[in-house]
Amino acid sequence: MATKQGTVEFILDQLVDIHTISVRKMFGEYALYCDAKVVGLICNDTLYIKITEEGKRFVDTYYKEGNAYKGAKISMVIDGDRIEDREWLSQLIQITSRHLPATKQKKKNN
Repeated sequence: MATKQGTVEFILDQLVDIHTISVRKMFGEYALYCDAKVVGLICNDTLYIKITEEGKRFVDTYYKEGNAYKGAKISMVIDGDRIEDREWLSQLIQITSRHLPATKQKKKNN
């Protein structure tokens, strides 16, 4: 089941204060970027955020794990109530981005 465009638009609207946020459609689902880093996925109308120790501490009792798709790394599953909290969600995304390694540059083929 592909993610509905309305779900993506709602999540982006919640993150409007983060000027470096974007999504990229991939196979009917979406990768969520912050500061040019993939911080999560939106799959089957569900938000999955990459796990960092700092993110886990921030999420605290709301912490749940799941896989965005079969074979994907385990991520934090963010439920609808948390997505509706704009400030909380923005903080989580920024914490996650800050604590993920820098994106590796792809080598150009000659």
